[in-house]
Amino acid sequence: MGPWALAVLLSALRTAGTPAPARNVLLLLADDGGFESGAYNNSAIRTPSLDALARRSVIFQNAFTSVSSCSPSRASILTGLPQHQNGMYGLHQDVHHFNSFDSVRSLPRLLSQARVRTGIIGKKHVGPEAVYPFDFAYTEENSSVLQVGRNITRIKALVRQFLQSQDERPFFLYVAFHDPHRCGHSQPQYGAFCEKFGNGESGMGWIPDWKPQLYRPEEVQVPHFVPDTPAARADLAAQYTTIGRMDQGIGLVLEELRRAGVHNSTLVIYTSDNGIPFPSGRTNLYRAGTAEPLLISSPEHPARWGQVSQAFATLLDLTPTILDWFSIPYPHYSIFGKKQVQLTGKSLLPALESEQPWATAFSSQSHHEATMYYPMRAIQHQQFRLIHNLNYKMPFPIDQDFYVSPTFQDLLNRTRAGQPTHWNKTLHQYYYRDRWELFDCSRDPAESQNLAPDPRYAAVLQLLRTQLFKWQWDTGDPWVCAPDAVLEEKLSPQCQPLHNEL
Repeated sequence: MGPWALAVLLSALRTAGTPAPARNVLLLLADDGGFESGAYNNSAIRTPSLDALARRSVIFQNAFTSVSSCSPSRASILTGLPQHQNGMYGLHQDVHHFNSFDSVRSLPRLLSQARVRTGIIGKKHVGPEAVYPFDFAYTEENSSVLQVGRNITRIKALVRQFLQSQDERPFFLYVAFHDPHRCGHSQPQYGAFCEKFGNGESGMGWIPDWKPQLYRPEEVQVPHFVPDTPAARADLAAQYTTIGRMDQGIGLVLEELRRAGVHNSTLVIYTSDNGIPFPSGRTNLYRAGTAEPLLISSPEHPARWGQVSQAFATLLDLTPTILDWFSIPYPHYSIFGKKQVQLTGKSLLPALESEQPWATAFSSQSHHEATMYYPMRAIQHQQFRLIHNLNYKMPFPIDQDFYVSPTFQDLLNRTRAGQPTHWNKTLHQYYYRDRWELFDCSRDPAESQNLAPDPRYAAVLQLLRTQLFKWQWDTGDPWVCAPDAVLEEKLSPQCQPLHNEL
């Protein structure tokens, strides 16, 4: 054997013996974020970090949360189970005190059992701790949520600390920003969206890595579901500033990945927990409340970088996607009784290789705050969205955070004074809803024309109702028989009629 051939052979043997770099995951979550980014064609706002990430991602145009509320959404992301199945019916903190069921096997638990190192930085907002354990945790449970969720210099330092660990296991790092959540209810001294926090002005503190970007109300793009008023525009301008802070934070986090040399082995996912905190947004199951940005960047799938996907995705898909990335099977177990838990979500990794035909997404909401009992179930199939409002004879509830917002206070004042609201509906229409709402989102993106009573759409209505009820049964929804029957699991049929005239 000649020296050249020997050198080639030795090189091949060395290569064969070199383990492949560990696969990792970075999940970036916005808090009440929407489509305010250049990646989603908003030219009024400057988001260079998200735009750069989008150029290395598949950009999903039809991604949806399964619930338009903070804790329930985060629990669904971290379990792959809708809120009615994992038990997180409403907000986790303070008097609301909702928790997932003790026997739920969450993503961080499954990853840890498979020897994947787990970390969370920012807003956790789920419990109990035994269900959602993380190896590395800096959250509102042990830190100021402003510091670990909005102070991007602090977030950068914590990411660096996590990545500098000598632990050689693959990792899952979950960075849950508190931006761009409102803070007029909790920290009003910092502005409606905490847009002044850390800006260097007197009493505001200073975030060294943040270069605040200010916007004039006339510059913003007003979503079709938001009143086009000076108050709402000023509100959106403040929101834009906090989105800019998060965007710069995302840039810092991604730079830490590069600095640690793991950017070419890390799947990066960016999304938000629910819709923006404006009318018809957060706490609603309209498209405005459930449609989410979703960017997935895989170093192993560069062929689709920068491409837009029309395939439907939901945040229930994130747990199966991450498990698939790590080649970890989902366990066989039950939460109650003998019925096995089945994930109804899917891995999104095939969409990173080629366009997929997925065209259905489900949503389920029961509470937000403890007093906000307004259960809804919804399905979007192709262009049609069907919402079942179970408590439809009661007015739709308003959360404390949104109530004190400049946008809603202006809407209240204009309604009381009989002045034009510059909104696509009235407060009465917003409060009082039909039991079944069916919309053709392709022809009616504002979801203003309910097609459910129209006999021409009877077949569509029946198809979507059938699909929705099947999903409810598959996921063990305790509300599946409501509001006109009682679920009796030991009887047949299981939905026993109440004859309550509904």
